[in-house]
Amino acid sequence: MSLIRGSRTNSAATPHETPRDALGELDQRNLRRLMPLLAAYIMSFLDRTNIGLAKERLEVDLGISAAAYGLGAGLFFLTYAISEVPSNLIMYRVGARWWITRIMVTWGVISACMAFVQGEKSFYAMRLLLGAAEAGLLPGILLYFTYWFRSEIRGRAIGLLLLCASIASVVGNPIGGLLMEMDGIGGWHGWQWMFVIEGVPCLFLAFAIFRFLPDGPAEAPWLTADEAGLVQDAVTREQTEGAQAAGNDSGSGSLLTVLRDKQMLLAIFANWTHQVALYSVVYFLPGVIGGWGDLSPFTIGLLTGLPWLTAAVGAVLVPPRATTPRRSRNFVVVGLLMTFTGLVVAAVAGPVIALLGFCFTGLAFFVVQPLLFNFPATRFSGKTLAGGLALLNTIGITGGFVGPYIMGYAEDATGNRLSGLWVSIVLLALGALAATRLRFSPKSAS
Repeated sequence: MSLIRGSRTNSAATPHETPRDALGELDQRNLRRLMPLLAAYIMSFLDRTNIGLAKERLEVDLGISAAAYGLGAGLFFLTYAISEVPSNLIMYRVGARWWITRIMVTWGVISACMAFVQGEKSFYAMRLLLGAAEAGLLPGILLYFTYWFRSEIRGRAIGLLLLCASIASVVGNPIGGLLMEMDGIGGWHGWQWMFVIEGVPCLFLAFAIFRFLPDGPAEAPWLTADEAGLVQDAVTREQTEGAQAAGNDSGSGSLLTVLRDKQMLLAIFANWTHQVALYSVVYFLPGVIGGWGDLSPFTIGLLTGLPWLTAAVGAVLVPPRATTPRRSRNFVVVGLLMTFTGLVVAAVAGPVIALLGFCFTGLAFFVVQPLLFNFPATRFSGKTLAGGLALLNTIGITGGFVGPYIMGYAEDATGNRLSGLWVSIVLLALGALAATRLRFSPKSAS
């Protein structure tokens, strides 16, 4: 891992370098050092979504209905949403190293304990606990990026972070399928083995984060004091200028400041519609694919990973090209419309074309998110930025409750596993319409 601590170098920028030249080299160095550690998001996304592979067996082994499964899957996001803003404000006070370590330890333990659910009530309870345990990881990492990177680099870093989520699903779904085939070993069901084996590694990763993750540039062993100061001055100056241009320069941390910002409300709504669609697919796609024929758990996991392969392509290709405010806005709109189109195809077509529709939808999964997550830092600073990032993700993540609940309810009511997608399709159209009004440059915002 390239994040292993090294000795501080005494080299400083040479006199002929411009500040931007120096910052460019520091940005690349910081990306190399930080991104492997923050690939912890791979494990969080894997532990959040492996429940989709267990859906059919939970129905058989524990008698959990599709509606109860959808409710339980969504309850994760209820406590997740409630806990996110307090979590980010705590991290702002105590530092990233301690707080991200705490998050990973508690969610790793609870994720493994999902193996011991006995029925609907214990399923609901464990999902609520898991949501509270993991709350704050993503907005915490997003806040952490604002300590290190200006917006032009931060969008790339967020795109790489979400690429990790794609990798988690591309690789994790087939692995989860194989673990599901351990059914009967040691008297356990396959889904029990899956939860334990995928939960325990979080504890080891938590140790690595505690050991190597600096709280900010000033504590980074790979930066000199002058280099750390250059990085901190650049991000502080950009955030202050953006907040002043947007009229949000108090940095007091008041959520009322965020809620009064009409542009932030548009971004929050667009993100919410995207999240409803995303988690409808995350939690129900394995069951949809399983209904296409007599497929093994490994085959289901392999096919479930295909849309995430296209999501990885989108995450790599698109966010780095959002180099202007106009491009950022246009990519958000196009991404929402691509998701809309893919889900329409999936809802009306046969298995092969439907899978292609899900893959087309997947292309935009992690195009919309990194651009919207970059949005608050163009308008806020300080504690207000911390609260704004958390609020954007908190309200968005409630879509993870709404989407699975509607999918499960619609499946029980109609007998059609895909009928709930139509709610996501309508919401995506509204989200795209709202996104057309976004202004990624504070100077051009109304």
